[in-house]
Amino acid sequence: MPIIDLSTDQEPVRAEALRSMARGFGRRIAAFAAIGHRRWRRSLQLRIVAYTLIASSILVSIFGVVVATRIQDGLLQSRIEASISQLNNGHSYVEDQLGAFNRADDYDLPRSMQAVAENLAQLYGSGGESGVVILGGGALRGLGPATAGLGGSQQLISDELEARVLDNQIAHQFVTLPPTTDPQGNRIAARPGMVVGIPVTVAVGTFELYYVLPIDHEAASADLVRNTVIITGIALVVLLAVMAGLITRLVVNPVRDAARTAQRLSAGLLDQRMAVRGEDDLAMLAASFNQMAVNLQRQIVRLEDMSRLQRRFTSDVSHELRTPLTTVRMAADLLYTSRDDLDPLMSRSAELLNAELDRFEELLTDLLEISRFDAGFAALDAEPTDLVAVLDRVVDRLASVAERAEISVRLIAPDHPVIAEVDPRRVERVLRNLVGNAIEHGEGQPVVVTLYSDESAAAVTVRDFGVGLKPGEEKLVFNRFWRADPSRARQTGGTGLGLSISLEDARLHGGWLEAWGEPGRGAQFRLVLPLRAGGRLNSAPLPLVPESNELPMATTDVVLRRAEPADSETPAHDVGGLADGDQINSNGHPGDNVRPAATSKAAGSDPQSGSGQPTVDADESSSEAAHA
Repeated sequence: MPIIDLSTDQEPVRAEALRSMARGFGRRIAAFAAIGHRRWRRSLQLRIVAYTLIASSILVSIFGVVVATRIQDGLLQSRIEASISQLNNGHSYVEDQLGAFNRADDYDLPRSMQAVAENLAQLYGSGGESGVVILGGGALRGLGPATAGLGGSQQLISDELEARVLDNQIAHQFVTLPPTTDPQGNRIAARPGMVVGIPVTVAVGTFELYYVLPIDHEAASADLVRNTVIITGIALVVLLAVMAGLITRLVVNPVRDAARTAQRLSAGLLDQRMAVRGEDDLAMLAASFNQMAVNLQRQIVRLEDMSRLQRRFTSDVSHELRTPLTTVRMAADLLYTSRDDLDPLMSRSAELLNAELDRFEELLTDLLEISRFDAGFAALDAEPTDLVAVLDRVVDRLASVAERAEISVRLIAPDHPVIAEVDPRRVERVLRNLVGNAIEHGEGQPVVVTLYSDESAAAVTVRDFGVGLKPGEEKLVFNRFWRADPSRARQTGGTGLGLSISLEDARLHGGWLEAWGEPGRGAQFRLVLPLRAGGRLNSAPLPLVPESNELPMATTDVVLRRAEPADSETPAHDVGGLADGDQINSNGHPGDNVRPAATSKAAGSDPQSGSGQPTVDADESSSEAAHA
C-alpha cells in the first residue's frame, strides 16, 4: 500500500493553528493587562504597596551589594595577608638553603631547588591542596622549575604575574585550581585559588618563589554572606510590603467607608453614618463626616418641607383664585362686549382689564402646570403627530404678533409629513414659546424656523438675528421669571414661565431643549424629539450652532411655507417674505464644522451643547394674538 506524505499539505493548517493560538494568547494577555491597569487605577492600597516594594527593593539591593562586597573584600584581604606572611617565611628558607651556592652551573643546585620546594610544600601545604613552584630568573632561567604539592601549579603562573615578581614585587593573582584528589583518593573539583609570588636573591642569582593556595573556604564564607544578605533582603522587602499593606488598609478602609456612605447619601439614604472607633484622626474624620451628614439631612428635610409647602401653596392659591377669577372674567367680558356703548375712557379701561385678565389666567395656568411638574404628576399623552402641521399652526397663530413687530417668520420644513409620537399640546406649546421668544428679541430681523428629521429623531431650530446673548447668560435662560434685560418692555406680555415649562415638556418627551447665542449675532433654540415615544437620543438632525450669520438662500431641497391668518376673510400675511412654492435652503442639515460660541445644554445629554437667549413666552403672545 503506497504511503502518501501529507506534511506539505498540513503545513498551512499548522501555521494557521499557531497563529490562532498566538492571537488567543495575545488576547488573554491584553485582558489581564486591562484588568491589572483598571485595578491599579482604582486601588490606592495596591499603588502604595507597589511603591513600597519598588523603593524597598532598590534600597535593600544597594545595601546588600555594599555589605556583601565589603565582607568578601575583607575575607580576601585577610587571606592575602596570611599568604604573604607565609611567603616571607618561605623566602627566608630559600635564602638559607640556596644561598650557599656560588655557581649557577653547580650540579647540586637543581636537586636542592626541588628539595626546598618539597620541604616548603610539606611545611605549609595541606594534603596536596597547595603547591610550591621555584623558578630561576635572569641568568638562572635555564634551570628547570622545581614544583611540589598541587599538580599543574606551574601552568597557573601567568606571564604578567611573573613579570611583576621579576620587577622585585610581591604579587598575587586569583586563579581557578584544576581538579585533583586528596590523600584518601577522593576527587576534589575545580575551586577558586590564589598564586602569590616573591623574588629571592642569592649569590648565584634571583629565584622566583610561588605559592599556589586554595581560597575555597573564603569563597564559601563570601557565598554564605551573600546568600544571607539576599534572603534577609527578600524577607525584609516582603515584610515592608506586608506592613505597608496593613498600614495602608488602616487608612484606606475608613476612606472607602466614607466614600460608600457618601454614595448612599447621594442616593437619598440620608440616615447612613460612618462607624466611629477610637479617638485618633480617623475617628475625628468619621465624627466630622457624621456631623456633616446630620446637618445635610436636616437641611434637605427642611428644604423638602419648604418645597412641599411652596408647591401646595402655589397649587392651593391657583385653585382658590379660579372662582373669583371666573366671576371677574364674566364681569369683564360683559364690559368688554359693551365697550362700544361706553365713553372712550371707560371703553379703553374695559380693553385693558380684559387683556390683563387674559394674562392673569395664563399665569394661573402656568403656575398649575409648574406645580404638576414639581409634584411629578405631569403625564405624556403621546400620539402620532405631524410636526409640519404643528409648525404651521404655531406660525399661523403668531402671524399677527410678527406683523405688529414688523418681523417676517420664515418656515423651512420638508414638503412631506414628519410623523412623531409626541404629545401635540405640549409640543405646540414649546414651539409657540420659542417662536414668540424669537419675535420678541428679533430686533426687526427675520425669524427662521427649520424642521428636519432623520431615522430616529426630529429637530426644530428657531433662529433670530437680534440682540443675542452675553457670556454666562446661557445658564439662566430656562430659569423661572428670568429676563435678560428687566428694563426692556415686552411686546407680547407673558408670565416669565414659558421656557421653564418648555424645558420640562422636552424632558417629559425624553428630548433636548437647548439654546445658543452671541451678542450681535442673535440666538438659536433647538428642540430635538425622538420619533418614537420612549426612544433614546444619540444625535441631533440639526446643529445647535448656526454655520453662518446669513439668511438661508434658495435651493431645491425644502419648500418655504406661508402662514395664512386664521380668518380667511382677511388678506394673507406673508410670514416668509417669499411667494408660495418658492424654495429655500434649510441650512439645517447636521454640519461637522460648527463654530464655537456661548452655548448651554438645557436638557438631556446631547454632545452638541449650546447657550440661550433672553426668555419670553409664546403663551404670552398667544393672548394678544387671540385678541388682535
